[in-house]
Amino acid sequence: MSQLRTVAELMALSARTAPKGRGDDFIVTEILEGDALPAVADKMIEYGERTGKALFDRDANNVIHSDAVLLIGIKGAEALGLNCGACGEERCIKTNTYDGEFSGPQCSLRMLDLGIAIGSAVKTASMLNADNRIMYRIGPVVREMGLIDADVVLGIPLSATGKSIYFDRQWPP
Repeated sequence: MSQLRTVAELMALSARTAPKGRGDDFIVTEILEGDALPAVADKMIEYGERTGKALFDRDANNVIHSDAVLLIGIKGAEALGLNCGACGEERCIKTNTYDGEFSGPQCSLRMLDLGIAIGSAVKTASMLNADNRIMYRIGPVVREMGLIDADVVLGIPLSATGKSIYFDRQWPP
């Protein structure tokens, strides 16, 4: 649905222009649609089975029934340098020394930048009446698939139907 492509583009714009600590921009975005969606959904199911992590299949069902997915992440974010202790360390951490589902550790203030960017994006989707939901489970899979170059990433699937597919779902499945 081309309207949802436009919504995703406007959401990416909102993420890009969201306020960031010290004005440093480490936000990256990608839009997935078409054949990429079933591929991601299949990989999500496989990932959940392989890792023994629950609900990847449930979220994969949402992805397969979406028209687009906006990925929002951070790449190469340096610690802000305030020695605020929010990360749990006395002095600012060295970022990206570990690689798992996401690269880490991450500066807590940079993670707030990511959260503000995501919040700005979903606000835009809401203003445009597009159903959406922020999903962690998309992130590790699209990183593994190489669909976005990001250290931490979350996905926001988009749909426009008579009833939200993201909030009227069974849990546990």
